[in-house]
Amino acid sequence: MIKIKTASLTGFLIFSLIFSSNKIVAQNKTSTDKKLPFDMPEVQIPKFKKDTLNIVDFGAVPNTEALCTKAINDAIAKCSNSGGGVVVIPPGLWTTGPIKMKSNVNLHTKNGAFISFTNDVKQYKLIESYFEGNKVIRCESPIMGIGLENIAITGEGIFDGNGGAWRPVKIGKMTAGQWDELIKSGGVLSKNGKIWYPSEGAYMGNEEKNKLPKTATVENMEPYKQALRPVMVSLVNCKKILLDGVTFQNSPAWNVNPLMCEHVTLSNLTIRNAWYSQNGDGLDLESCRIGTVKNCRFDVGDDAICIKSGKDKEGRERGKPTELFVITDCVVYHAHGGFVIGSEMSGGVKNIFVKNLTFNGTDCGLRFKSVRGRGGAVENIWMEDVKMNNIPTDAINFNLYYFGKAIDEDPETGEMTVESMPITEETPSFKNMYFKNIYVNGARQALKIMGIPEMPVENLQFKNMIIRSEKGIQINYGSKIDFENIDLRLDKPGIAVSLSNSQNINVISFKSSGENQLFWIGGVSTKNIALKPNGKKMTFDDVKMLKSIKDEVKIIE
Repeated sequence: MIKIKTASLTGFLIFSLIFSSNKIVAQNKTSTDKKLPFDMPEVQIPKFKKDTLNIVDFGAVPNTEALCTKAINDAIAKCSNSGGGVVVIPPGLWTTGPIKMKSNVNLHTKNGAFISFTNDVKQYKLIESYFEGNKVIRCESPIMGIGLENIAITGEGIFDGNGGAWRPVKIGKMTAGQWDELIKSGGVLSKNGKIWYPSEGAYMGNEEKNKLPKTATVENMEPYKQALRPVMVSLVNCKKILLDGVTFQNSPAWNVNPLMCEHVTLSNLTIRNAWYSQNGDGLDLESCRIGTVKNCRFDVGDDAICIKSGKDKEGRERGKPTELFVITDCVVYHAHGGFVIGSEMSGGVKNIFVKNLTFNGTDCGLRFKSVRGRGGAVENIWMEDVKMNNIPTDAINFNLYYFGKAIDEDPETGEMTVESMPITEETPSFKNMYFKNIYVNGARQALKIMGIPEMPVENLQFKNMIIRSEKGIQINYGSKIDFENIDLRLDKPGIAVSLSNSQNINVISFKSSGENQLFWIGGVSTKNIALKPNGKKMTFDDVKMLKSIKDEVKIIE
């Protein structure tokens, strides 16, 4: 964890003004009052009849371990079959197996309702499903709906997925005492003793895949079903969805996963997972169209707000981008990434507007990831008013080598040299992205871009940024990138801005402090670099660069 040094009085006042002004805005008007930068259809909100059914009337018994699965699903089915309405879960502890949503039903939870999904794996049938962008055989999700319309889960209740019964745990993510307690609870250890599995089947399904059936079926994968962890909330091919007010926590894998859905409204949600939870994503919007995510809180074990659209060939052939979403007024605590696009983005991502997000201790802030082989285009992304505090790695990160072979970097400059490859349908593309009003109070690195030579990260604009970090800005294989009104404050001496093998980079109205080298510019393919620092007279003595590219660098007075 990065230890934040005591900020100067000026810095403290700046950050205080930033946070207080955004708080006032959030209290008095929505963050999307202004016109969006793309044409956005009106999001259709589901509506329901007032007819109300109570699960108690269908035999549900609270505060016992008796399963309420039949009672809940019978109430939902009757409500849907009678034209729709509201199914109420009153206060109390309710133990259940999979809940199967139906069209025209609002599953409404009262304050004090705690819905605990059973850890009896037998209750979750194996089905043909999806995970990480591909068709797979997996267990039924605790909450699921396929091909539905006009559905909602609302109220103040808590849905707990009992994820500890499903998930493997890595030794490095627990204290010694926690690990000892976990071992005593049963389960199976990996051969190296560093991963705990809840059962022999889970162990086999992860560690000895070569012994699994070559062609998986629902029947022959039954012994290994505990390795086939479901997402907690799985909504596939649904239209007009509302999730509002409830808490989703402790999921077996990803938490909330709308897939190929339209008109999605997510508001006032709390989404939680243990910080050590494997694949413990918060929200994964996958190949969805038209929706909003507003005023949600995340504290999870993997990426928090994640935008996806399928993986590799299967994702490209599906050809369904995630598009036309407005995401505002959310807070992220622990997560691998606060707001993330990828790495499964083969169907494309476009026309996303993000405003007023706060990340507090999130491993990485804004994270964009892919790898050769994915294909797909991520474009037309707008991000405004993002505040970050105590980020252990990068405030903003583009990594086009995710899960790929490790790339060697110069330890001082961060320069990397990668062989170019032919552009094909498997080449990922990240372009046309706009960042405005980004404020970071402590990170290991301000910005890191690792593009690929055949398809550089292209047409990015960074405007109005105040960033305190240990390391500065580093760009490899970028093109058409503009910086305007940037205030970079380094906690450790180093290079403020490092550019390599990049073209058409404009650094305008830029100031920094704490560095021992203002600019470093390398890479034989670097062209057309314009530098205009603010408040400092700069000469070429302040810029280290290759002699062969000196004519490509201009200092603007």
